[in-house]
Parts: sequence; C-alpha cells; structure tokens
Amino acid sequence: MSTRIVVVGGGTAGARLAQRLPVTLLGEEPHAPYNRVLLADVLAGRYAPEVIALPAPQEPVRRGVRAVRIDRAARIVECEDGTAVGYDRLVLATGSNPVLPPLRGLRGSQLPAGVHPFRTLDDCMELRALVRPGIRAVVIGGGLLGVSAARALAALGAEVVLTQQGERLMERQLDTQASALLREHVESLGVEVHTECRVSGLRQEDGAVTAVELADGFVLDAQVVVLACGVRPRVGLARDAGLDVRRGIVVDDELRTSDPYIHAIGDCAEHDGQVYGLAGPALEQADALATVLTGAASAYTRGAGEPAGAAHATSAGPGTPNGTFGAPGTTGAPGTHGAPGAPGGDMPRPPVPAYTGTRALTRLTLGGPVSLDLASFGEATAQPGDDVVQLTDATRRAYRKVVVRGDRLVGGVLLGDLAAVGALARAWEGDEALPHAPLLHLLTHDGGS
Repeated sequence: MSTRIVVVGGGTAGARLAQRLPVTLLGEEPHAPYNRVLLADVLAGRYAPEVIALPAPQEPVRRGVRAVRIDRAARIVECEDGTAVGYDRLVLATGSNPVLPPLRGLRGSQLPAGVHPFRTLDDCMELRALVRPGIRAVVIGGGLLGVSAARALAALGAEVVLTQQGERLMERQLDTQASALLREHVESLGVEVHTECRVSGLRQEDGAVTAVELADGFVLDAQVVVLACGVRPRVGLARDAGLDVRRGIVVDDELRTSDPYIHAIGDCAEHDGQVYGLAGPALEQADALATVLTGAASAYTRGAGEPAGAAHATSAGPGTPNGTFGAPGTTGAPGTHGAPGAPGGDMPRPPVPAYTGTRALTRLTLGGPVSLDLASFGEATAQPGDDVVQLTDATRRAYRKVVVRGDRLVGGVLLGDLAAVGALARAWEGDEALPHAPLLHLLTHDGGS
C-alpha cells in the first residue's frame, strides 16, 4: 500500500518535493509554483511571469487552496474551502511572511493603497501596475530583498529612495568595504540611499500613501512604498496543531517535527536552531526529505529508548512501487525492515542522518549600464586571531576577501569579479584543512565558478 503524502505550500521547498515524489500539493497562491528569487527581474520587466515557473510536479497542484487546520488524531488537513485531505505523512512547507514594521499609519495587515510587501508574484504584478517613469517610490529595508527591489523600480524609471536602519546595505552578508562598493553601484542606478535611517510612520490621504516619515522629522514624498523589512517563518498552522515551534517549526535530521507523521522544510523549518530563509537550503531539505520518505537512506526501527508512537521511513523492499512505504499501522509500516513477516524483520538498524544543515552561499546580480555581481558566504567579518586576505581593484570595481580561522576557510565576500567563487565555495563547503599554500592563492586561483 503506498503512502499518502500531502504537502502544504507551493513555494521552492514544496514544489521541489513534488517534483521528486507523487504528492498532493496544496498551494495557497493561484499561480503555478514559481522561483521567488527572480521576482525582482519580473518587476524590472526582464522576465515575463511565466518564465520563472518552476518545473512541473509529478501530480497537478491544487491551486488557491489554503490549509487552515491540522487534525493530527485523524490525520486530516482541513482547508478554507471546506474540503479535507487525509494524509499518512504531512509535509509543512508553509514558507514565511513578510515582516510588517510597527509604523504609524499601518494597521495590522490592512495596508494603505500604494504600500506593498515584496514577497509574492501578486505583489510583483501589483507594483508593476503602479510604477511608471517619474513616480516617487520609497523602499524600506536595505537588505538583499530591498536592494533588489530598489534596482528593479529604478529600471522602470521610478525616482527611488532606499532607506536602511542599519549602518550599511546588506549588513548580514557584506563587510564594510563591500557594502560601500554596493552602495556606490546602487546610487549609480539613480537610487538615493539613506543608511542609519529609521522610518517612523506613513502619511496617507483618502486611503493612499503620500509620504514616509523618518524618526528625525524628515519627510519623503512617496506614491509607492515597498516594505522589504525581512521575513518571519510562517508557523501558525503548526503552532495551532500543537507542534513544537520556536522561531520556526522544530525538525530533526529527518526533517520530522514533534509529530512523527509530520515533517517541515524550507523557510518555515528550524533545524538545529537554524532558520535559513534561503532557496539553497530549501532545495537541500526537500531532496533530503524525498530520500527519507522513500526510505533510501535513513531507515531504522524504533529502539527500546525511543518514545512510543515514533515512526521512521523504511528502505523500499522488493516490489515496492516507486520506493514508497506502507501506511502507518499496516504491514510494512515505518519501523519494520525486510519483507513483511520475514524473520528478523524488526532488527534495529543504526540511524543515518538525512540532513545535517546547509552552508548557504548568497549570490546577486544587479543590472544597470554596468552590472554588478556579488557573492558572500560564511563569516565575512573576521574575529580576533583570524587571517584575512583581500584584494581590491578600483579600475575593475572588483573586491575579494576571505577569512581564514586556523586552517579552515570560514567566510568570504566577492564583488565585481566572481571568477574565484567556485573554488572558494568548494573549499568552504567541504570544511577541510586548506592546502599549505600562500593565502593569496585563495583569491587568485579561479578554479572555475
């Protein structure tokens, strides 16, 4: 008997799992799954919306379906449209919500006309409909998303102001010098940048935004405001179901929640205290979970010290279609190995972790008359005792820097020239001792990107 796998969420993680396995995918958005990383390119007009569609899943997506409740006892997902979907294994890939800052003029989720987060394809298309040459736009938030949005709005001819509460742009990914180079490039696109700038409120007239108020009393006229203040894991469904939730939905190395029949992946999941919020880890988690659910890598039985009711995926035995495992409570259910009823079928097998974390590298290309590529990974800011190597080429507007701790590469940042990023990323991801060569070699040996 094959297992009914239901996935809630049609974003990067959910869509990837649905490409790997036959599942029932419940997507809240009316669109087919798409690549959120490319939303800024759609806003800028570089790509049509259909171009960023993700590869089709094995089974059709149920679009426009919002899950509102999980009945864990009956193993049913209840949906807003009144339908209910039964599951043997449930996967929460609910993603994240944009953070709405506590500003005067914002009342909960009711936003004035002209004020938009930048998270979904609908957000993107609504902004495209509003923006025209000469319109005054303010982007609140100078992180990766805010910089991308500002660049896209400028490409449409808007007069853009980018406000950042911190000291520098993309401060989570870039060091001081790299951020300064990024700022120069953003300003060359016609974007006015304000750092150490706290927004306190919005002015509106007849329900539409007219200006952005700063804490120092300065006022920025605005017909369009983009909220790019970060994201927060979407955990309400899991919390209401009684699952263990901290910042995200807590999962183990098999991406299982505190309910052994429910898994979580992507932006909503918290693994080993880490919530990634990036596409790379979401894809890796989906691939790892596909392995778990087909029983190809982490099958073992419940041991004497394991809590009752815990279940684990099995290795697919001969004749098992598509590597699926039996429904919980049936012959060949999770927790057994070998042919059903075979002697020794309950012999324990040591666990093999399916997912142990992701080392995520951030890459971004900013267009313009002269485009700028950047990449960052690990710890770009050195600690006392670290070795730092950096190269700056003002003529080529290129910057490379790596941080070495002992004999390990722990982080780096590159702007302009990314020829060395492939070799650096491999050295960092492998977490192996560096060869005995001058540290400068790390920045001058390309090794393929």
